[in-house]
Amino acid sequence: MPGQVVAAYSRKYLVELVDGELLPCLTRGKKSEVACGDAVEIQRTGDAQGVIEKISPRKSLLYRSDAFRQKLIAANITQIIVVVASEPSFSDELLARCLIAAHDQQLATLIVLNKCDLLEAAMTARAQLEPYRAIGYRILELSAKNDVAPLIPFLQGHSSVMVGQSGMGKSTLINALLPDAHAATREISSALNSGKHTTTHARLYHLNENSHLIDCPGVQAFGLHHLDFGEIEEGFVEFAPYRGQCRFNNCRHLHEPGCALKRAAEKEKIDARRLKLFQEISQGGY
Repeated sequence: MPGQVVAAYSRKYLVELVDGELLPCLTRGKKSEVACGDAVEIQRTGDAQGVIEKISPRKSLLYRSDAFRQKLIAANITQIIVVVASEPSFSDELLARCLIAAHDQQLATLIVLNKCDLLEAAMTARAQLEPYRAIGYRILELSAKNDVAPLIPFLQGHSSVMVGQSGMGKSTLINALLPDAHAATREISSALNSGKHTTTHARLYHLNENSHLIDCPGVQAFGLHHLDFGEIEEGFVEFAPYRGQCRFNNCRHLHEPGCALKRAAEKEKIDARRLKLFQEISQGGY
C-alpha cells in the first residue's frame, strides 16, 4: 500500500495512507534510510502496524552529516525556512550551513527573523542579516507571539521544512500556525509508543491540499561532510561571478596570491564576513 511518512522517531515511523489512516510502521533490518516526507510502499503486518518495504524516488532530501554518520531531516520538500531570532543571538555559521544544504538540493529559501518586538535586539539581528539580504535571500521579520500572518503567504504551494537553533521560537511559530499541533504530537507519540513528551525527529503537517510543513527539533550543528569543496563554494551564491577567476585552479581562497575572492572582498564586492565563514567551513572538514 502506498503512503507518506508523516512522523519519525528512532526507527519507528507513522505513515499516512491514502484514506487518511495513520499506521505505525517499522523498517526491515537494522539500518533505516527513511525520512519524514518520504513516499513509501508499506505492507500491513497487523491491524495496527506495518512495515516499510520501499522508498519511492525522492524529489529532494535535506540531511546533515559528519565523518561518522548522517542525519536525515526531510524528503520531498521544495522550501527551507530557517528561523533565527533577535534574542538569543543566532549562529552565522549555522545559518550559512543550512543555506548551503538548501542550495545543494535546489530548494527555495526563506529566513525568518523572529522576536522583532524586541526592538533593540532586532536592530542588531537585522544588521547581522544584511549581507544575506544584499545577495538576494528573502528575509521575513515578525513576532511569532504577536502575529504569524505575514508568514502564511510564503507557505502556499510549498512543502516546507522549518529548521533553526533551539530558542529561536520555532515551536511558537508552529503552534500559532497549527493550533492542533500539540494534539497531533500527542497522537503521534501515542501511536509510536514513544512517550507523551518525546519529540519526534520530524513531523509533517498539512496546511491545505497543496501546502505542507515539516517541523524538526532544534539543531545546534549542521554538518556538510557529504558535500565536497566545490559544492560548499557553490553554496555561497555571491561567489559565482568570481569562480574560476583565481590565478590557480586549485585555489582554496586562503593565502594564495591572485585569489579573486579575496580581491573582491577587499573591494567590498563580497562581504568579508561571508568570505571568512566560507574559509572556516571549507577548512574545517565541512
